[in-house]
Amino acid sequence: MKELQQNHRDRDRYRDAIDLLRSRANLLVGKDKVLMTMYLENGNSFRQMAQLAGVSEATIARKIRTLSERLTDGEYITCLRNRDKFSEIELSIAKDYFLTGLSMRKIAASKHYTLYSIHKTVKRIQGVLKSQV
Repeated sequence: MKELQQNHRDRDRYRDAIDLLRSRANLLVGKDKVLMTMYLENGNSFRQMAQLAGVSEATIARKIRTLSERLTDGEYITCLRNRDKFSEIELSIAKDYFLTGLSMRKIAASKHYTLYSIHKTVKRIQGVLKSQV
């Protein structure tokens, strides 16, 4: 009986995690959003997605795992919940850094800012996040 109850709890926890991923997948853009939609909504296998993308199954599995971790760790979600403490550009940098996983160098290039200013902004955002924990 205890084993059956544990199985139900595990299944409920798994469903909750999938529901959380589904609700947050809308925050993604581009290829990342397509991958998560294929995985969560359409039920495509890693093999199917790998064949479509022209990469290995391991690459797809790693990307799905990374995206899932970023969507569930909540750093960007915490930024959104505290959006009154950030400017629009800071939120954009937070999304690129915490959710999309871009390097500070790539963020600086795409936003036409210096690497120093991006680094300083990310440190400020991290400081605000630490104060929220």
